[in-house]
Amino acid sequence: MNQEETELKNELHEETNKEPATEKKKRSKLSYFVEFVIYIALILLCVFWVPEHVIQRTVVKGESMENTLQNKDSLLVEKVSYHFKEPSRYDIIVFYPYGKSGTEVPESMKDIMEIEDDSDTSEESELYVKRVFGLPGETIQIIGNDIYINGEKIEDEYAKNVMKDEDAGVASTPITLGEDEYFVLGDNRKVSLDSRELGPIKEKNIAGHVVLRIWPLKKFGTP
Repeated sequence: MNQEETELKNELHEETNKEPATEKKKRSKLSYFVEFVIYIALILLCVFWVPEHVIQRTVVKGESMENTLQNKDSLLVEKVSYHFKEPSRYDIIVFYPYGKSGTEVPESMKDIMEIEDDSDTSEESELYVKRVFGLPGETIQIIGNDIYINGEKIEDEYAKNVMKDEDAGVASTPITLGEDEYFVLGDNRKVSLDSRELGPIKEKNIAGHVVLRIWPLKKFGTP
């Protein structure tokens, strides 16, 4: 083999070695780009999609659920299970009392409040936290301190205080719930704004099920 052939062979060998290195570099850049896109997608998923559709942290405001929940308790609300089953009696739920838009005025309150389409409804569209008592299709009535479902008195071990006849609100006479309606009460009946004034809560306005109290730490656990 002469010198020219040797040099040509060496050049071909060098070119052959360069190609894998170039391809490797290209693959490396593509890999970094794909990882970056996945990373951004996961961040967006956690920030926007998960709180909206899976689980959300919310903070109790007020005293309407005492003694079960206290003002400023931090809760986790899951939003998946009610896609597969209906809320159960005594579940603690969060819901939009005036709809997600804040403009759905309950029939029972139309005579005492008015919400204009262009008004600031940020307060009305807040989430409320209450306990489920009446289920779809049931007839509920409150007589004194007793709650009756379909004519039978039910257990009410959660109430902080005693109700009087005047506390029954719309349930002072029997009220039959629609197929998509729930009757909810706050545990602290004296101060709670609930279905006695708001009327039944539509299923579409239920945001989720309270499953865990995460703060304060000394009360960590299921409420």
